Formats: sequence, C-alpha cells, structure tokens
Amino acid sequence: MPEADRELVNIRRFLKERLQRDYTTLRGYAEERSNVRLLLQRTAEMGESNSLLLIGPRGSGKTTLINSVLADLLPNKSFGENTLIVHLDGNLHTDDRVALKSITVQMQLENAADGKVFGSFAENLAFLLQCLKSGGKNSKSVVFILEEFDLFCAHHNQTLLYNLFDVSQSAQAPICVLGVTCRLDVIELLEKRVKSRFSHRQVFLFPSSQRFEEYVDLCKDLLSLPTGNSLLLAAERIYNLQNIQSGALYFSRNHFDPGEYGFSPRLRDAWNKQICKVLATQQARSTLQSLHDFDISEAYLKNFLFRLVAHLRPQSPHITAEKMAAVGSQFEGDDKIELLCGLSVLELCLIIAIKHHSEIYDRDPFNFEIIYARFSKFAKVSTTMQAVERSIVLKAFEHLRIAELIMPLSGGAGGGVGKVQKEFEMHKLALTYGQIQHCVQRYQALPTEVAQWAQSSLI
Repeated sequence: MPEADRELVNIRRFLKERLQRDYTTLRGYAEERSNVRLLLQRTAEMGESNSLLLIGPRGSGKTTLINSVLADLLPNKSFGENTLIVHLDGNLHTDDRVALKSITVQMQLENAADGKVFGSFAENLAFLLQCLKSGGKNSKSVVFILEEFDLFCAHHNQTLLYNLFDVSQSAQAPICVLGVTCRLDVIELLEKRVKSRFSHRQVFLFPSSQRFEEYVDLCKDLLSLPTGNSLLLAAERIYNLQNIQSGALYFSRNHFDPGEYGFSPRLRDAWNKQICKVLATQQARSTLQSLHDFDISEAYLKNFLFRLVAHLRPQSPHITAEKMAAVGSQFEGDDKIELLCGLSVLELCLIIAIKHHSEIYDRDPFNFEIIYARFSKFAKVSTTMQAVERSIVLKAFEHLRIAELIMPLSGGAGGGVGKVQKEFEMHKLALTYGQIQHCVQRYQALPTEVAQWAQSSLI
C-alpha cells in the first residue's frame, strides 16, 4: 500500500474511533459534573451512602458524564482500591433475578454465594454487601449505575430499587445509586415505599444553547488531528473504557499505542489546514447551520461527522464542502417522505383525502367510509380516478395501514375482538402535513389534477 494511502487509513481510523469510541470526553456541564464527582468521592472516602438521578434527553451526555468522572477518580488509590462499580442496564437486566446474578458476578462474589439458600432478594443483597466487609467495620464502597432507570420501575414490586434505596438510606453499607434516564416524570413511576427511600437528588442535563460559531469550532475540534501530547491524551480518552464485560466498566490507561496511527507532522498540518479552509466556506457553514437548527447536541454532530469520515477514499482523500452538503442532505432525509414517494397514485390520493379530513376536523379519527366518501367526490371530476372500484380503494387503504402511515386506534383489525367491520374501524394519521406536502412536490409524474387537489380541498 502506498504511504499516502496508509496515512489516510490511519487518519480515518483515528477520527472514526474518536467520534465513536471516545467515552470520557465531556464538554460543558461543569457544575453537574462537579456534583456527581463530589457524591462519588464522599461515598468512597467517607463511607456516605447516596442516591441520585441523572435526567436528560438521549445523546445529551449523561453516560459520558459518569464515565468522565470515573476516569478521573479510578486512578486515585483511595477511590480505585476501595470502590466497586456495578453497571446495570434496564434493556439487559429485565427482571430482578437477572440483575442480582449480574451484581454477584460484577462484585466477584460467585464463590461466596455458591450453594447459599436465601429467602428473599433483600437477604441475598445483604449477604453480598456483608461479604465486602473486612475484619473490622471497614467495607468496600459500591457504586450502582442503573442505565435506563425507568425500565427498572417496571420490575415486579420494584424490589431491586426498593432494596438499593433502602440500603443507601439505612447506612448498612456505603453504596451510591446513580440512575440514568431520559424520562422527566421518572419520580412518578416509583412506588410510594420506594419514593420515600430515595434521596430526591436530581441532576438535569440539557444541551446548552450554544451559538453557531461555537458549533463550528466544535466541528473543527472533532475533525482536526491532535499534536504531540494532545495525541497521547486523545488516544487515552478513546481507550479509557477498554472493555465492557457483564455490564461492568474496566478502565485501562496503558492499552493505547499512539504510534500506531502513524501521522507525519507534514500530513497532520496539511490536514488541519484543509479542515480550517473547508469550514470557512459558505457551503460548509450552510450545511452546519441546517444541522445546528435541527439539533444542537454533540451526539447528533458526531453522527454526521462519522458518516462524512467514512466516505473518505484514496481517490478523494479530503473532506470538502461538497461532501458535507451531500452527506447533510442524506442525513436530514425523511424516511416517511421516501416511503410516500413510493406509493401508487391511488394510495397518495387517499393520503391527500385523509389530510383534508384532518385539516377540517382538527385531526379527528377517521375510518375507510369517511375517506372513501371524500375520495369519491374527487374521483367524479377526475379523469384518472373515475373507474377505480371500491374494493381496490379498500385494498389501497389497508396497504397504508400495513405501511404504518395510518394507525388503528383499537390496536388491531376489527377492534381486537372482531365486532367492528374493517370499513368502520377508526384510524389516525401518522404523518405531518409538511411530509405530505414534500411528497406531492417530489412525486414523479404526479397528475396535475391530483397536485392541485392536494393544495385545496375544494372539488
């Protein structure tokens, strides 16, 4: 492989790993990060038990914040040697039995619990925590990180949450329970007895309303190649979380080898200069502006840049404004509009009839008979729809439901009990008016009368 191609492969690999596997670099949220760090330090160093909920939309950096704090604290002897990290996920640990088994494995107490018979979940958890105690009163601290915390609220009697919060409140052992969720109403999901044992500490993370220039600077930072010690730090952050096994976090600070990226100073400087030049162009800024208007989160920008970097090839080794615009148009594409553009003209006419009904009656539910009556009025004056039989129109209506462009209110055909004929089953529209309008504008060879009908409900 030519040297230039090998360097391009190294650049692309480094940037993809930075965008996809940098689990510990957190930008902003200084106050929130300080609160979580102080909470964990007090648990490890003073034996205090605490509980806290980290709440924010997906991609806002909740998990990254925790990882960032742990990456700082674990190298400290007072924290690293006296603290166990137990990582649970509501999507994986779907009931308390599975969760308890994972807790046992992550606390490395399989042998201690082997053969023991316990009467309840509480006794089992109490035994595991008791095993962490040394000869005296000293005990290892345990940090429980519960991802998708709201899913644990659906467990039977919320036994896991009850016992964790109970231990954290009664000071049986120094533990810290960190819940991570995107649901703002998560407190309302807790049972009364569980809610009473929760500390009600909540930290909210919302994407900061950063200015567009700051957004461009962030993009430049993510695409630029680091130099000297910066490369060491960047590689270290990428590999800080080396493995995720059984839900536990294992940190390694000696795994990475920055030399494997093989950046020559000449290539690195040329690359960074090219990135600055591209981001200064009006076309690139226009693409970034549309992304910024849609979603200001760092996670959304990283997804866009990952696709952009993945398109680099030896034939076109540089990021250009044209590539950014092309990826941006794909990235902002609406799958529902693509699906609408693939419908037949008859099916699109039914969608237009549903749109008119929804506009007139403020999105009231509808059934086939209501839409067929509206469609028939148009068909009488249409040259292309006059000869369409009722059975064919019904088939097209059913296809719209299969494609989930319209949704039955009852959750199934015939109301779920077979008492309602399919022609009279009520539905709701699963599209926005803007999506329908975009489809009408983009639809290939759409009859003029259909396009005009879409603009006005008057026949």
